[in-house]
Amino acid sequence: MLRAVDRGMTVHHINGMAKSKVTISLDTATLRRLDRMVADGQFPSRSQAIQAAVEEKLERLDRRLMTRECVQLDRAFERAVADEGLSADTGARPEH
Repeated sequence: MLRAVDRGMTVHHINGMAKSKVTISLDTATLRRLDRMVADGQFPSRSQAIQAAVEEKLERLDRRLMTRECVQLDRAFERAVADEGLSADTGARPEH
């Protein structure tokens, strides 16, 4: 295991994957629930459970951002661009 320091955090290189060690605080009830999930075999460790939860949350935020951006698209413009692309594929010229 190699160690390096990155912005004050210890970085471990395990199996080619860089992992940063961080400290978090959880309320007691959340920690108990987390420990039950680990004990029940839903996760191999607290670290992996927390990593999975953070990754899932980040994916949700990314999807929400993508949804907001899609809502802002001009549907008529997007359809015109798509139709223009289809016309180019068939060899026909788009109408102006």
